[in-house]
Amino acid sequence: MSSVKRIQFTATISAPASEVWRHITYLESYKRWASAFAEGCYFEGSWEAGSRMLFLAPGGDGMVSEIAANQKNEFVSIRHIGFKSNGLEDTSSEAIRSWMPAYENYTLLPLQGGTKMVVDLDVTSDFEEDMNQAWPKALNLLKKLCESTNA
Repeated sequence: MSSVKRIQFTATISAPASEVWRHITYLESYKRWASAFAEGCYFEGSWEAGSRMLFLAPGGDGMVSEIAANQKNEFVSIRHIGFKSNGLEDTSSEAIRSWMPAYENYTLLPLQGGTKMVVDLDVTSDFEEDMNQAWPKALNLLKKLCESTNA
């Protein structure tokens, strides 16, 4: 049984929350900042609350998720409920049940002249180091993207 731990990352972005939100949820922008996790990452689905979402690497493997909550320009909660591998989705094996659901929450807080983005992420010990490496890079890419389009 994998134990799940919540970790947090933050970034201060010199752009309004609406601009940050747009870059989080727009596929072409998402691909750019999510490249910190794997070049060519993408999503399939809708960011609407209750919607099913797949977060995938170029080969088509990745997370099976659903949008638990969505408050436009303020907060989105992604509930990871399984894994897709070799074209098959697993949402019920013992390996998956040991950590599901795992949440990935993005909170956008207005600041004078910008937005503070807070990422709260549930991880198992086998993914914690990878996330500690990738998330700061992803947030830096997102920050550059938002600030370049906001100039």
